[in-house]
Amino acid sequence: VQLQASGGGLVQAGGSLRLSCAASGRIFSSYRMGWFRQAPAKEREFVAAIGWSGDSTYYADSVKGRFTISRDNAKNTVYLQMNSLEPEDTAVYYCAARLGAHTTYGSYWPYWGQGTLVTVSS
Repeated sequence: VQLQASGGGLVQAGGSLRLSCAASGRIFSSYRMGWFRQAPAKEREFVAAIGWSGDSTYYADSVKGRFTISRDNAKNTVYLQMNSLEPEDTAVYYCAARLGAHTTYGSYWPYWGQGTLVTVSS
């Protein structure tokens, strides 16, 4: 499966952005989808994930209540709605896909998009 992330940009603290990740290739609806991020000089970290049907979602504690992950299997797209953004959210955001159970370990996600930069100014 090939993934293409988009929607990043520059936003002021307290603002919102919506990231999109379009998938092509194999059957999108079979895959668990996730978002990870990597800030400058920091390791990549899990942000959110959603099951194949959309009925199960998982969030990092740092974004819970502010970010919402969703998917549209008819459009082969997963979204990350980010509200109440903070400067600490500044990072390159990557979408990822995997089959099987949920995990927050990025090394267990075999498919990755190219990343989209989110910059939150204070």
